[in-house]
Amino acid sequence: MSNDIPEPVKVTKSYYDSEDADNFYYTIWGGEDLHLGIYESENDTIFEASRRTIDHMASRSRFKGQEARVIDLGGGFSGSARYLAKNYGWTAVVLNLSETENNRARKMNKEQGLDHMIEVVDGNFAEIPYPDASFELVWSQDAILHSDNRQKVLEEAYRVLKPGGEMIFTDPMQAEDCPEGVLGPIYERIHLESLGSPGFYQDYAKKIGFEVVGYESLHPYLAQHYGRVLTEMKAREDELEKVVSRQYIDNMKKGLQHWVDGGNKGYLTWGVFHFRKK
Repeated sequence: MSNDIPEPVKVTKSYYDSEDADNFYYTIWGGEDLHLGIYESENDTIFEASRRTIDHMASRSRFKGQEARVIDLGGGFSGSARYLAKNYGWTAVVLNLSETENNRARKMNKEQGLDHMIEVVDGNFAEIPYPDASFELVWSQDAILHSDNRQKVLEEAYRVLKPGGEMIFTDPMQAEDCPEGVLGPIYERIHLESLGSPGFYQDYAKKIGFEVVGYESLHPYLAQHYGRVLTEMKAREDELEKVVSRQYIDNMKKGLQHWVDGGNKGYLTWGVFHFRKK
């Protein structure tokens, strides 16, 4: 990573490196994943819904049933990479800022006998440390929002893809018609001045040479997922207090409610992007 690290990158790394964040996500989010889930019923666990998202995304790929090398941008605990390795046979690089998460990921990869298929790399996805045309698939789940230069992330993804390669990702975003000023608490929480939007990602992808294969809006799941996490958190608060500080718990409750409210009011959206390098 460059010595001139942007402030949002420093803030994101510091947050996810913290013991509170690591223990919260590991305890509440199902132990494998850090992304949003697709729910088929109110009885679905966060873990089940999160796994369903991975399957839903992977089903779009032209490389399903074939060998492929994947890079997961902001892959957290490497849960998606392990799932793709187990179920699709794809090898993976997980590029992730948090050394705390990465150490946990390496341990889990080894415990599950998948460390030979997954390489975990400490790094910033705006500076992908691989040569041009290194991967068949660029993958990311709910991570690009943390960048203050999302154009550069898309450019880097395009660069490291082989011709015919794909970028498949999800991201929490602001809706195209989101009124100004209503997302202040969320911007403050992620230490940024904006979120991406479906139009932004598709327009810039076309500009740099991607074919936009499709975008699927899954906006109802955003509020549902954050609401589900908030409910789970409240139900397990006594357990959580043993490993997470009271201040973190209180701040997380407020933060999750902002995401729920923004989703329910139509200010926020979420979906799956599928781009292809020509």
